[in-house]
Amino acid sequence: MSLIHEKSPKHCAEKQAILKLEKLKKKKKKKKVLFYVSTLILSILSLILLVWFILHPRNPNFSLKQANIINNLHLNSSINITLTLLSTNPNNKVGIYYHRFLVHASYNGRVITPHTSMPPFYQDHEETKLLSASLPVFDPSLPPATGEVAIDFKVTGRLSWRLGNYWVSRRYRFNVDCATVMAFGANASTPLGSHQATHCSTSIN
Repeated sequence: MSLIHEKSPKHCAEKQAILKLEKLKKKKKKKKVLFYVSTLILSILSLILLVWFILHPRNPNFSLKQANIINNLHLNSSINITLTLLSTNPNNKVGIYYHRFLVHASYNGRVITPHTSMPPFYQDHEETKLLSASLPVFDPSLPPATGEVAIDFKVTGRLSWRLGNYWVSRRYRFNVDCATVMAFGANASTPLGSHQATHCSTSIN
């Protein structure tokens, strides 16, 4: 003989009410957690944007300090172009990491040297650096036999901004364009070039 326990409608109603109350509490708890997480994320993003707008880094400045054409046609049928760039970080609170730094020269719209890589480096705020490179010319017949030649020096690479010891931005592409007029002589064995500083244009994207 078995006993049958029947629950009264009042008991069932109380149990359902308790279940609904527990579900409601769980929903409220999830909403609170979601609210706190969202608030934290928005606060962090707002802080980053605030820092960015306050400190908004200015583009680095480059100038061509010296450029020479080394004519070795009488020795080994080669021409090298040497250049010295002055890099300046104009920001007083933001440093710059140069992760990639490639320089090449072009003449009359044609690239005449390989893309020469320079070692990565860090530039502190309001710091200046001298950067030197030697670029072998692909085809010695490209420049005219004598006279002046308009040479474009271009720098491409990637950089990131650093604030303090912890915050580093994502990497940005940068482009530098320096145009100068240089003397060239077919029979010269000594450096010929422009020693007058030339300001360069810089773009970041």
